Amino acid sequence: MNDPAPPPERARPRLGVFKFASCDGCQLTLLDCEDELLGIADELEIAHFLEASSDVAPGPYDLSLVEGSVSTPEHVERVRRIRAESRYLVTIGACATAGGVQALRNHADVTEYLQTVYARPDYIETLATSTPISAHVPVDFELRGCPIDRGQLLEVITAFLAGRKPGIPNHSVCFSCKQRDNVCVLVAHGTPCLGPVTHAGCGALCPTYGRGCYGCFGPAGTTNLPALVPVLRRDGMSDEDIRRFLHTFNVTAFTAVEEDRP
Repeated sequence: MNDPAPPPERARPRLGVFKFASCDGCQLTLLDCEDELLGIADELEIAHFLEASSDVAPGPYDLSLVEGSVSTPEHVERVRRIRAESRYLVTIGACATAGGVQALRNHADVTEYLQTVYARPDYIETLATSTPISAHVPVDFELRGCPIDRGQLLEVITAFLAGRKPGIPNHSVCFSCKQRDNVCVLVAHGTPCLGPVTHAGCGALCPTYGRGCYGCFGPAGTTNLPALVPVLRRDGMSDEDIRRFLHTFNVTAFTAVEEDRP
């Protein structure tokens, strides 16, 4: 009697990880998952991830994680190709979801920047703006942060494998401070803090160590910036100070809610 044939190997969903204008920090967060990454590798075929391996495979991809902003003409064409090859596309990090700190160029003269930074600016091909991926192609989910939180990243991947919506909270950093029994640095110490208007995800890291939130995760789902501005003014910040405070990692996202500022 012949031995039974082994069962056919289960086809695993194909994962692609891609980088645009960014510092690579969000991709490093995935690599930093360590033991969890081994489990992910059992459930997903990592087909394209240059940060981890030069052995890459062409699309299509079932899940694509995209880091970085669109900052050059070549980026525009490449992100459209990735979208066409991806069944489910998730943007990860402040650069991909809001243009990143490099979007400060959106409020200045990019030609002047080029002439200041580069000896031969005529060799540089760039766009006048740095924009999120969603400004160019449809995005299925946005994961905030500079960098992203590893727990939230694993939740997004797990949710994809389970066929459900990711359970990512949409409340502010203030909720996380309450959960950690932190004394409010804004109210108790007069320390400038964007926690009341910033999306949770960092575990209130900065306030836990006595520093104000810098807004790394962008605006929360409900952002009452007009209520926060008078508090910051009371603590001695000028309007220019407040503008600079908001114009950092998520300048584009916070600019969008500044229009309602008194």
